[in-house]
Amino acid sequence: MSENLEEKKQEKPRKEKAPDINNPFGTKKGKPKFNIYWVYGIIALVFIGLQFLNFGSGPIKTNWDEVERKFLKEKDIEKIVVVNNKIVNIYIKKDKLNDPKFKSLEKRGKGTFGGIEPHYYFEIGDRGVFEKRLEEAQKDTTLFKAEERLVPGDETKDDWIGNILGWLLPIIVIIAIYMFIFRRMTGGAGGGGQMFSIGKSKAQLFDKETSISVNFNDVAGLAEAKVEIMEIVDFLKNPKKYTQLGGKIPKGALLVGPPGTGKTLLAKAVAGEAHVPFFSLSGSDFVEMFVGVGASRVRDLFRQAKEKAPCIVFIDEIDAIGRARGKNPNMGANDERENTLNQLLTEMDGFGTNSGVIILAATNRADILDRALLRAGRFDRQIHVELPDLNERKAIFEVHMKPLKLGPNVDFAFLSKQTPGFSGADIANVCNESALIAARRGATEIEKQDFLNAIDRIVGGLEKKNKIISLQEKKTIAHHEAGHATASWLLRYANPLIKVTIIPRGKALGAAWYLPEERQITTTEQLLDEMCATLGGRAAEEIIFNKISTGALNDLERVTKQAYAMITYFGMSEKLKNVSFYDSSGQMDYAFTKPYGDKVAEVIDKEVQDMVSSQYSRVVNILTENREGLEKLGALLLEREVIFSEDLEAIFGPRNFEEIEPIPVEVVHIPEASV
Repeated sequence: MSENLEEKKQEKPRKEKAPDINNPFGTKKGKPKFNIYWVYGIIALVFIGLQFLNFGSGPIKTNWDEVERKFLKEKDIEKIVVVNNKIVNIYIKKDKLNDPKFKSLEKRGKGTFGGIEPHYYFEIGDRGVFEKRLEEAQKDTTLFKAEERLVPGDETKDDWIGNILGWLLPIIVIIAIYMFIFRRMTGGAGGGGQMFSIGKSKAQLFDKETSISVNFNDVAGLAEAKVEIMEIVDFLKNPKKYTQLGGKIPKGALLVGPPGTGKTLLAKAVAGEAHVPFFSLSGSDFVEMFVGVGASRVRDLFRQAKEKAPCIVFIDEIDAIGRARGKNPNMGANDERENTLNQLLTEMDGFGTNSGVIILAATNRADILDRALLRAGRFDRQIHVELPDLNERKAIFEVHMKPLKLGPNVDFAFLSKQTPGFSGADIANVCNESALIAARRGATEIEKQDFLNAIDRIVGGLEKKNKIISLQEKKTIAHHEAGHATASWLLRYANPLIKVTIIPRGKALGAAWYLPEERQITTTEQLLDEMCATLGGRAAEEIIFNKISTGALNDLERVTKQAYAMITYFGMSEKLKNVSFYDSSGQMDYAFTKPYGDKVAEVIDKEVQDMVSSQYSRVVNILTENREGLEKLGALLLEREVIFSEDLEAIFGPRNFEEIEPIPVEVVHIPEASV
């Protein structure tokens, strides 16, 4: 019963404090943390204090005239001592200290360490001159008997505090400058012992004490990737299930995919689900300007991992140290990054398959990684994390819209159709930007139009309604965009149009939004239709105004790159059929020049020119035949500045192209024995 009561007490929910209005970001206000440099400062102040302070009251400064007039003639002086031939100390007789004129000396008498302290002092320039003055002052034999005459004594004092400071201060300054430079070069991490921990791993450890709240429920889409990742988590939880048949647990898995697709998020979900120690660091954490530091950090990381096994080590952006060796001739043989990679390869081979240490890594540049790093036995699996499709985008929208206050007209399926090619990070940005847009206009809910405005802003940039554009330029821009819209509407395989605008956004003076088809492969006809529609803007300018402008720069760049890709990569040329010069590995071993000769280069250039010219002639014919509709569309754009697909349908009629039914794919299961 007592144990149950204690458990209930521990499970009692904590009361959440109300947010502080004066501290909206929740920063902790309290006493500053202790810093080792405080101790250094206190020691320095003590030395300075010893230099300038005196434990006694100290002698009173005077001058020779006062000494001669007040003390010497009255025979009050017991002795005179010259210190270092620079300072004269005056000692008053004890029986004279009761005299009222010495009232100020009541508190004096004992020195710093218990000795007799002088009562007065004054400085001299030359000792010979001082002794001569003293002798002349005691010439009167009636006043000064021979035995009463004062003879100055000598004393030599060493300024040991000043000497110590003279030795220590330069050393302290040098050490302080060195530590400051050292901390700047090593990122400022660590404390006073940073110089002794530079070779230590910078991996952040997540274990029972530091848990992660992210789990697989927070990762929308990526169904296939999650299955493989969850299997890795199961390896660590139930290793006997896989090893009892003689199998070996994979050593590592490499997450490969475009930026923003959720590779790091998957790794965080693994840390939240596995309930085993999780080391997280970036590839750049190994890189340092000091020779041998990267290799030392790799050794320290794997040493800690073996001690914490079973565990997971996650290296984000591994291409920072995993680039193919020998590709950087400027660094020579002593490339620190290559030494770090060599040590990483050695360590990944240095532990058994069933040791309980699994390496996870992420990169969006798998093509530049060293082949030795990708071989089986190091990274046994490559998990491809691709851009989300239609259904996955819908699931991602649902995850990111949970904390948002949505209006009744917001549709997840509609928004997922409006965002082809968006990554998970892009969708998160759309949701956040829509909330900011709604808040800017003072709304209490986020409407459908807010999301559309957010998509437009992310794709095209911020609207610039105040940009100065002349009427003739505006007409040119309107008919340019009308040419794109007309061509894409009349071509069978061109992407369907959503809207066209001549309001400047970012660097663009006008823009047309299309809805690309969700497809995995593209045919020659589809590519040519897209090229033809892209050239529609330049063709419309020539047809309407009988002149061309620089506004088609982006269109021509895209068309030229697409034509070269069709001929040199995809083999879609009449004269160079089924030939590709594309290197998917990215290594290009022993390739000092282009992989074809001058004659082939001439053929490629001629084919590109013929392809672009034929598509330009084609779009000119299409727009000439539909010039009336083109002019109507241009005038409508000048009037409204924004038009939609409904306006094109009203001018040109509906698109009545026959839809090609997808060919059903039959899945054939091949027995393993026949592979």
